[in-house]
Amino acid sequence: TLQAAFLGVMIAVAVPQAALADGQTKDFRLPPIDFGDTKRCVLTSSAIGQANAARDKLYDLRMCDLSGASAVGFDLSGVIMTKTNMANTKLEGAYFSKGYLRDSNFEGADFTNAIVDRASFKGSSLRGASFKNSVLTGTSFEGADVEGADFTEAALGLFDQRGLCKNPTLKGQNPKTGVDTLESAGCIPSA
Repeated sequence: TLQAAFLGVMIAVAVPQAALADGQTKDFRLPPIDFGDTKRCVLTSSAIGQANAARDKLYDLRMCDLSGASAVGFDLSGVIMTKTNMANTKLEGAYFSKGYLRDSNFEGADFTNAIVDRASFKGSSLRGASFKNSVLTGTSFEGADVEGADFTEAALGLFDQRGLCKNPTLKGQNPKTGVDTLESAGCIPSA
């Protein structure tokens, strides 16, 4: 009946669901890499604005070596990274909304005060990274190596924090700050 259909729709809308980070859906496919673009492996800030990761073309940093680079305050929203080397990059205050940040190296990267919402770090190494005072809502660390990362005062939604606390690599101390990784994420150690 019409009433039953209406009730079903109301229940589906009223029951909160986890917001999936980009790339967490089952059939997510990426376009081919344009290796002919000689300016592809450059960190550039968007002039359009980060609200919807809007850019005039695909921001593709797959298979780029950007280790040690600086993108302080840059808008990198909507960026696609796989097999990207971002080790020891300076990303303080950067925007990574809707970032596809998978299977990449972010070891020692500094995300202090960054906005990394609705992103996926699946398969990436974040060993020794700093997320101090960062916004990490809707971001997935499933399958990421977060050993030694610092999450001090990071804004995590309850659902996101639960997922992070289940990560078996959430241990150790940050090599720069000395902060305990598990405690910085607000996780209660299991007895």
